[in-house]
Amino acid sequence: MVTQIRNLYHPIQPTVKASAENVTYVEFLPDIRLQPYIYCYWQLKTTQPLPEPFNYRVVTDSCIDIILDLNNPEENYVMGFFKKFSEFPLTTSFSYIGIRFLPTMFPQFFKVKASELSNQIEHLSSIVPHLSDFISNRFNEKKSAEEVRIILDNHLLALYAKAQFNADNRLYAGIEIILKNNGSVEVQKDLNTGISPRQLRRLFEFYIGDTAKTFSKVVRFQKFLNAQPSMQSLTKKKLFFEAGYYDQSHFIKDFKDFYGITPGKAFENTPENCPNRLFFT
Repeated sequence: MVTQIRNLYHPIQPTVKASAENVTYVEFLPDIRLQPYIYCYWQLKTTQPLPEPFNYRVVTDSCIDIILDLNNPEENYVMGFFKKFSEFPLTTSFSYIGIRFLPTMFPQFFKVKASELSNQIEHLSSIVPHLSDFISNRFNEKKSAEEVRIILDNHLLALYAKAQFNADNRLYAGIEIILKNNGSVEVQKDLNTGISPRQLRRLFEFYIGDTAKTFSKVVRFQKFLNAQPSMQSLTKKKLFFEAGYYDQSHFIKDFKDFYGITPGKAFENTPENCPNRLFFT
C-alpha cells in the first residue's frame, strides 16, 4: 500500500512559469526503483544573472524536500511540511537542486519524526549528517542535471537498500482514503481504519508532519491545481465545487493560505488549456 501514493497524488509547484525571465524550473524523475518514494528531483536556476534578487514562492504540497545550491553545496537543507505557503528571497544567481519525497517517505528513509521539521527549514547537517556530508563533497556548479540525477540515484538506492520501512497499513489505509477522495473527507467519520483518533493523529504527525485534517486540506488544494485552472475556467465554471470546496469564500481563504495570493491573481495570465507547470524532462 506504501507504493500506491505516487499513483494517487501528484504535488504541483506552479509558481515559476515558463514566462519567468532568466529563471527556469524543471522536474525530472529518479530511478524507477525510487519513484514509489521520491516524487521527483527538481532544479531551479538562473540562465544568466538577474538585475535584482529573485523572490521564490513555494506552495503547500505536503512533501518534505532536501535542497542544495550547486554553487555552494555545503549549504544544504531539509524543508518540512508547511501548512502555509513560503517565500524565499534568493540572490541574483543560483542553481538549486531539490529532492521531493512523497508524503511519509522522508521519515521512512531517515527515521526522523516529520513533525519536528514542520513549518521550518533546517540545515541537513543537523538532521541527516551523513547525507549532508555526501552532498557537500560530491556536488559543484559544474554538474549537469543528468550528472546530478545519476549521483543522487546511486546514493539514494544504497540508502533505500538499508532502510527499514514501517508500512503501517492503518496509516496507509487512511492516506489512501484521503487521496482517493481528493481530500474531501470527514476525518472522524471517514478514516475508520481500526485505530483510535489519538493513534491516527500520532501516526500522521510522525510520518506526514501534521494532522489528517490538514493533510486532507492540502490534498484538496493540490487537486484543484492539478485541474490546470485558467482565468477563463475560473470565471465560467465553479471549479472549486469540483475540487470539493463547498463555497467560494472557504476556497479563496484556503487558496491564499496555501498559494500566497488569490486564485484570480494566480491565474490571470494563464490562457485556457495552457498548463501552468513545467514538468519532467
